[in-house]
Amino acid sequence: KEEKKAESADTVSGVPSDAKAADSKDPKAEDNQSSSAKATEDNQAPAEPDWKNLYAVTLADFDNYKKRAARDREDVYRYAESDILKDILPVVDNLALALANAKDKDDEFVKGVQLVYDGLLKALADHGAKPMEGLVGKELDPNFHEAIATLPDETVEEGKISNVAKVGWLLNDKLLRAAQV
Repeated sequence: KEEKKAESADTVSGVPSDAKAADSKDPKAEDNQSSSAKATEDNQAPAEPDWKNLYAVTLADFDNYKKRAARDREDVYRYAESDILKDILPVVDNLALALANAKDKDDEFVKGVQLVYDGLLKALADHGAKPMEGLVGKELDPNFHEAIATLPDETVEEGKISNVAKVGWLLNDKLLRAAQV
């Protein structure tokens, strides 16, 4: 049994100690052994993480998440009514067109239409919708204006708005409908 123990001690991972001794005299083998020793030192268990720093970063990330979620929730509430307001805008346009083409402004029916139109404008304003006004003569902005035609007009420079075909609308200072100019 003692011979087997001595034999197993001389053989490490199936390589006899004589072969290792021969390899250790080889300079390349010495470099390999020293480099493997360095690699073992480099592959030490990682240092314990900085828990305070990790906690601070996680806390900041969570705080940013809460702020972003609150902002998104607020935007949903603020702009939730945009779809219904877009559906109401053609009605507002038709009432404005009817009032503009009324022959007798003192007629009771026209006054009634005017009251409905004013009430609808007030309701839209109460919900944050407002029309874009005073566009004639301003620079064309493709973010807010939809150019539908180019008309020669000597009083207005090129690239400026000369006529508004359909009024644009903003909802809480965000574009609801582009003005057709």
